[in-house]
Amino acid sequence: MSTTKESIGFVGTGLMGHGMAKNIVEKGYALQVVAHRNRVPVDDLVTRGATEATSQEDLARNSTIIFLCLTGSPEVAAAVAAMKPGLKAGTVIVDCSTGEPAVTQKLAADMAEIGVHFADAPLSRTPKEAWAGTLDCMVGADEATFERIRPVISTWAAKIVHIGGVADGHRMKLLNNFISLGYAALYAEALSLSKKVGISVETFDQVIRGGRMDCGFYQTFMGYALEANRDAHKFSISNAYKDLRYIESMANSATVTTTMGSAVKNAFAVAMANGGEKPDAYVPHLVDFIAAANGAK
Repeated sequence: MSTTKESIGFVGTGLMGHGMAKNIVEKGYALQVVAHRNRVPVDDLVTRGATEATSQEDLARNSTIIFLCLTGSPEVAAAVAAMKPGLKAGTVIVDCSTGEPAVTQKLAADMAEIGVHFADAPLSRTPKEAWAGTLDCMVGADEATFERIRPVISTWAAKIVHIGGVADGHRMKLLNNFISLGYAALYAEALSLSKKVGISVETFDQVIRGGRMDCGFYQTFMGYALEANRDAHKFSISNAYKDLRYIESMANSATVTTTMGSAVKNAFAVAMANGGEKPDAYVPHLVDFIAAANGAK
């Protein structure tokens, strides 16, 4: 039995979305999902009590709150356009992607014209936490919309911060990713230099782990560099590169120099130019691309 009168729609049951949707339906909400390329998550969610919509328009017609967990702003805009004929006034669309703030604001304004509310609620952490229901979430929405969607978000997030109005969640997420992807670029270059001067990955880790420079991101990054676990942090290099371009665009709009941001973006551009665009090339694998560029393994 549903714990609320809200009917939840979910578009984008990929690495993060599958776990999020799983928590929504298992914690008592009526859930509709729609298939894209991969049917496996949809079939799994149906076994847990979700129903499958025949199209995004059909999902919109039967949902009062719709979560989007997609690659980026172009995919979100396309999904909103596909849903628009089925949307009803009073529906809330919650964009959980890492999006471009200017696009988010434009989508919110377009939806307001038909009485549909819009919120951005990007995520932090990994698919492991999505499955456990312990993600971090930063929300951009007016107060009333935030209070309405917060109980549903709390099914899959342990930390929820209301950042401000629409697009502020995406702005904060880009700042968050600037820091995390900056760490990745630093680690990759430091490990390449370490190797070139004769200090092993194992010795490097003995010094950093447990010290002041240690952190959760370091540990998942080193899950690959040290332990060869390719799935230690399943966030693709191509998505990271997309986020870094969004960060640069936001900085350009704010007339902020991007000395560090451009350096980080260029580290990922090296990877993208040498095979890092593959969907199973993840952020910790950046260490291999930077090492190869420096003649190291």
